[in-house]
Amino acid sequence: MAPQHVAAMLGICALWAGNMIAIREAVVAIPPLMAVALRYAVMLPVCLPHMRWLPGPPADGGTPSRMTLVLLAGLVGGGLHFGLGGVAFAAARNLSALAIAGQLGVPFSLLLAILLQGERIQWRRALGIALAFSGVALLVFDPRIAQERLALWLTVAASFCWALSTLWLRRLSGTHVLNLMGWQAAVSLPVLLAASLLLEPGALGRLAATPLSAMGWVVYSALGASLVGHAGMSWMLQRYPVSVITPLTLPTPVFAIALTTAVYRTPVTPLMALGAVLTLTGVAIIALRTARKAGR
Repeated sequence: MAPQHVAAMLGICALWAGNMIAIREAVVAIPPLMAVALRYAVMLPVCLPHMRWLPGPPADGGTPSRMTLVLLAGLVGGGLHFGLGGVAFAAARNLSALAIAGQLGVPFSLLLAILLQGERIQWRRALGIALAFSGVALLVFDPRIAQERLALWLTVAASFCWALSTLWLRRLSGTHVLNLMGWQAAVSLPVLLAASLLLEPGALGRLAATPLSAMGWVVYSALGASLVGHAGMSWMLQRYPVSVITPLTLPTPVFAIALTTAVYRTPVTPLMALGAVLTLTGVAIIALRTARKAGR
């Protein structure tokens, strides 16, 4: 791989890690469901020129239709995933713990593939699943971050939503990433606005008093972390096999934990450090073995 492409991949990892700060700063100033709705309001106009209706069945010939898969993945991987995540970030103090729990999307994705698609795995990936879940379990039982338990469970639920959406998205290979993200914004925005109006009374009326800095973080999350990050990843995957790209995404949680710890000065307890090592090791095993299998 060319050195500039390695640097680009590390830049994408940094963008995604910085999204932890962006979401936290946004939901501190704006009610979380409204903040996520604003994120999609920023994304939608940028994606609109790339949005196309996708007729017919997916490439595997199964059901439902391609467009149904796009809308399901958009709602579950968009509104539900980021809505739960936004509420979790608003409830949390120690974002490093959420950065660790957020990695469960990878083992959840593999488990769903086993249960719903008959994926066969050997002992290494089974070990990876066990390590990933064991690491997060340690966080739940760490008394020094007991106040984060609600946020941790919300993050686990958000990770499951992400994993479920990726199962559908895998059946849409070849679809332009901005088309997918545009439909994600289109289906998530009205749902999030309705949820905010119901659960966050007065949130819409308070937007005029929102600090510009908070809106800047919303824009970063929408355009920097999501559109630039995912479009860049799509560009890289068109040029290199997944077995080459996957290892270069693994620094993302490490960057996220280091960044949130440095910015918010939150403690990293011994149990939390052990949980991080177990979870990240498990995720790395799953990602690397899955990428090797895909590259055969």
